[in-house]
Amino acid sequence: MTESAYLKQLLGKAAKNMKTIVLPESEDERILEAAHKVAQAGAARPVILGSRDVIEAYYKAKGWRLDGIEIVNPETSPKLQAYADMFYELRKEKGITQEDALKQMHNYNYFGTMMIKAGDADGMVSGADHSTADTVRPALQIIKSAKKGRSVSSAILEVVNGKPYIFSDCAIIINPTAAELADIAIDAAETAIQFGIEPKVALLSYSTKGSGKGEGVDKVVEAVRLAKEQLTRPEYKDLPIKIDGEMQSDAALDVVVAAKKAPGSDVAGQANVLIFPDIEAGNICYKLLQRLGGAEAYGPILQGLNAPVNDLSRGALVDDIVGMIAITALQAAGK
Repeated sequence: MTESAYLKQLLGKAAKNMKTIVLPESEDERILEAAHKVAQAGAARPVILGSRDVIEAYYKAKGWRLDGIEIVNPETSPKLQAYADMFYELRKEKGITQEDALKQMHNYNYFGTMMIKAGDADGMVSGADHSTADTVRPALQIIKSAKKGRSVSSAILEVVNGKPYIFSDCAIIINPTAAELADIAIDAAETAIQFGIEPKVALLSYSTKGSGKGEGVDKVVEAVRLAKEQLTRPEYKDLPIKIDGEMQSDAALDVVVAAKKAPGSDVAGQANVLIFPDIEAGNICYKLLQRLGGAEAYGPILQGLNAPVNDLSRGALVDDIVGMIAITALQAAGK
């Protein structure tokens, strides 16, 4: 089914929990193939939103069965009005009318997100044919942030030569402030823990421990201070999180370079959670590593929501989508 040992591991872990994951983009053949692979692996219960006739015809033409897969057509769903009523109650103070709420439920991303809110699904994966904003907007309106006053951010699970790393933020916060960067670092560390990675978090810069100067360096230095301050809070005291910076990527990843540039650091040379100073650096880096270095890239994984709704790169491969469904199932299980 797949040659990736790490993806097989993700699917195996997800299979122990069997969560229901909504896939709203049935118009994309990659989604239909990924749902088939996930169902075959018994890693989750995919719910594909769309026309039953069209989806069944596609599967029949491929010689695939629909065992373990549910098809829901939002246009004819008996729950359409109930979801619209729920959405109206959530958003009426924002000026939405009942007519608007019903209209919004014909948007499959909204319908799928409302399935999670109603308890009819555990998570959702979208973005193969939609922008990040199209996936995030309904999540913020319906699922909402888990931590009041904190921005939702994203992470990429990047697997390089079989070793997993967390890259953040690569998709949501364009130019984070020092405070936002500190929040991203903590949230990315918690994401790492979800996937069995003991986080050693490096906040990246073009400077290592004062070797360079500039506003960008100052921002990262302040973010490190704020992140370490957060780690003193009771909710983090038992978590095995180590954070350091500012540091260049070679100092973060190479033991020899680390010994020269950041001696005494308990993160330098062994970082596995890389925090980028802005979205440009993060997005460019993870895609270059994927396309030129052959790394597996799963994400963007949204961080900070009350339930897992995850985004896809529009250039995602089928196995990338399979991995994101498994990741979403694991998040829903709290693993």
